Amino acid sequence: MSIYDFSVMDPKGVEHSLKDFEGKVIMIVNTATGCGFTPHYKDMEDMYEKFHDRGLELIDIPCNQFAGQTPGTDDEIHEFCTLHYHTQFPQMKKAEVNGDGQLPLFRFLKSQQGFKGFGDGPIAGKMGEMLAKIDPDFQNNPDIKWNFTKFIVDRSGNVVARFEPTADMKDVAACVESLL
Repeated sequence: MSIYDFSVMDPKGVEHSLKDFEGKVIMIVNTATGCGFTPHYKDMEDMYEKFHDRGLELIDIPCNQFAGQTPGTDDEIHEFCTLHYHTQFPQMKKAEVNGDGQLPLFRFLKSQQGFKGFGDGPIAGKMGEMLAKIDPDFQNNPDIKWNFTKFIVDRSGNVVARFEPTADMKDVAACVESLL
């Protein structure tokens, strides 16, 4: 299997093949409108504006699986993002990233880049404490742990990096830029 064997659906029900992004650097991220990490939208839009002409594609897949932080409809989510963060990158239909109903794309992404931890610092520590209460074995499975987990795909279609929401967005931008 390759990343280009998958597709995602936009809010209007149109399916988009990732093959259309062949030769581009792709960031795929599960997002939420009511999360402490929601300000990542600003950094993501900044990256999109800075790097899109050089070959970056950003695929935003809203997800309501983490503390119900994306309760709105696809239209409400889009309106929120464009109003508050002026997002221009493609936003897909709200979907699940874990469990029986997960998009096959996320099953593939997680098989390529598993969970490696939240890093250091107070936010990382709080995330670990919170997740340990939900799933004491969270560190030993590849599941998406929270909103704003980012997967980076190189121009050849390899899933080369996974950034947890606690990662510094400057590190995410540096990874993307190194692949352009």
